[in-house]
Amino acid sequence: MFTSKSRSSAEETAAAANSIVGAGTTITGNIETNGDLRIDGTLKGDIISNAKLLIGPNGVVEGNISCRVADVMGQVIGHIQVKDLLQLKGKALVTGDIHTTKLFVEETASFNGQCKMGASVVELKQQDAPLAVNE
Repeated sequence: MFTSKSRSSAEETAAAANSIVGAGTTITGNIETNGDLRIDGTLKGDIISNAKLLIGPNGVVEGNISCRVADVMGQVIGHIQVKDLLQLKGKALVTGDIHTTKLFVEETASFNGQCKMGASVVELKQQDAPLAVNE
């Protein structure tokens, strides 16, 4: 009746958990998550996510971001690394470099920094190691 491959309901809930930093909330520190994350407040720290990140119109992130998919409508001050699709919507403002496979930018959004695109760029960035220089 039950197989050894079935997951407990606690594991399913944890895997699908979503987190929200609400408007008026300020968090100082890094966030690591396997579930989706929405930022409507302020986060002063880095974000590492294996899922989707949504930064609302009033959301502010002061730190670096690494995630699978991201929709930015607010402000990011830091570098963004997205494995799949990064969307800058509405009045999004990004100050920092962008590394992504695919990028969508609405005409009302803007970013100041360098942009590198393509699957190989994102993969190489994760595996970067300092190069030895012979003199």
